[in-house]
Amino acid sequence: MEKETSKHFDKLSGSNSVHRKHTVLMEGAISPQFIADSISKHSSKTTIGAHDIFLGQVRADEIDGKQVVAIDYSAYEDMAEEKFHEIREHIFSQYDITCMHIHHSKGIVKAGEICLFVFVSSAHRQTAFDACHQLVELIKKEVPVFGKELFSDDTFVWKENKI
Repeated sequence: MEKETSKHFDKLSGSNSVHRKHTVLMEGAISPQFIADSISKHSSKTTIGAHDIFLGQVRADEIDGKQVVAIDYSAYEDMAEEKFHEIREHIFSQYDITCMHIHHSKGIVKAGEICLFVFVSSAHRQTAFDACHQLVELIKKEVPVFGKELFSDDTFVWKENKI
């Protein structure tokens, strides 16, 4: 459910932000324990009725006859962190959500490991679904994070985001 009015502002809407900045980029893969701990911390928040979670996992794609074994993520960190914050503020301004967490890997993440963890909470499921979906799409489209798909023969190709 989108908000009709907003107390939240950001550069996307041309005003000042109201949420504290969170560091999004973290070294290496995002562990299942980190994800579980993040979720469990919300059990005391009794106004929440729904969570939607997106987990991005490194695929062992085959490219030109070679299999991807890992992705090495890099970023212009200050620019990426600022863009994550702008997107976060934008989503808060558009949806009546309670909580939002974004974590993105930097460095090497092996095939099968988690590289992106997005967690949105709200009173109702449709709001959480919609906010999470838009959040992930904006991250993939706008944040300057780059991935080198690594092959076992020490060669690589730059990753292209697909829909």
